[in-house]
Amino acid sequence: MELQVVNREKVMGLSGAQSDLKSPFIEANTKEVTLNHLKRDCTIPVFAKDNEVTISHYEFIESMQHCVGTLFKTHLSTAPEIRVSHMIKGRTPEAIRKSVNELLPSEKTIYYERCAFIIEIPSIKETVAGNSLSLTVGGVRAYNQENLYSKKTIEKFKVFIGFKNSVCTNLCISTDGFSDELRVGSILELQEKMYALFSSYNIKNHSEKFKALENQFLTERQFAQLLGKARLYNHLPNKIKDSLPLLSFNDGQLNAVARDYYEDESFCRDKEGNINLWNVYNLFTGANKSSYIDSFLDRNVNAYTFTNSVSEALKGNSNYHWFLS
Repeated sequence: MELQVVNREKVMGLSGAQSDLKSPFIEANTKEVTLNHLKRDCTIPVFAKDNEVTISHYEFIESMQHCVGTLFKTHLSTAPEIRVSHMIKGRTPEAIRKSVNELLPSEKTIYYERCAFIIEIPSIKETVAGNSLSLTVGGVRAYNQENLYSKKTIEKFKVFIGFKNSVCTNLCISTDGFSDELRVGSILELQEKMYALFSSYNIKNHSEKFKALENQFLTERQFAQLLGKARLYNHLPNKIKDSLPLLSFNDGQLNAVARDYYEDESFCRDKEGNINLWNVYNLFTGANKSSYIDSFLDRNVNAYTFTNSVSEALKGNSNYHWFLS
């Protein structure tokens, strides 16, 4: 099946650099590249002990395009937005004796250790607090999480289905739409597991949970208490920490949340200093854009579960009340 695609490449230069029309879904140390660049210009890593080829970034993305085209065949989708990091450089055998400054472009080889991408289905939309959310799928591949020095074994992928907030390009992902370690031995198996995840995802249920956050508020004092306790979290004794919801954000990201509580144009506090949990959630997903690719999706899901834990605390759930007490 040929996938109907809204062309994004017309706003991208030959180098694959993104235009200034919008912010990327992840920043950190990443850059945007095209699918053609991954296919034509990048080598494919192998398992060293038996020289068996890995599933490439290009094949991963192409497989997801096929799944989207099959499951959402009556809808248009965007071309994939691809971000990569940690370039691995090499050279062809003919250039083995050359110094670096003598290498010709044709004698250099590269691939990217880490790759993240999203494919948007803009015609499937929900609205939360006046923000337009479009259905989005995507994935992460990080070769640093594979043992490439061994024989070929199952390979690990991270895959999600959720929403992208058009106001800020933040991803909104729940545990129900995320597979944090999809293990496969072939492209066919990869497609089958993506089909299963996408088919089981309940779009309406996910959006209704977001809408519930819109109607719960933190006062300025409660928000300050929340961030203060968040800074203490990593230093807690394990016995206490194990009884609390996981919080995986670092100090730099918590600083960004604190700053944007005052400065973010879309999700800052109101005139009285109050802030609803939908805005709190987006402050965390916005701060998550500084994560490296291999921790990006996990931390995004953590923003969702943590915000829902705060919601439970506001309802009086004593297990989660530590962050607000």
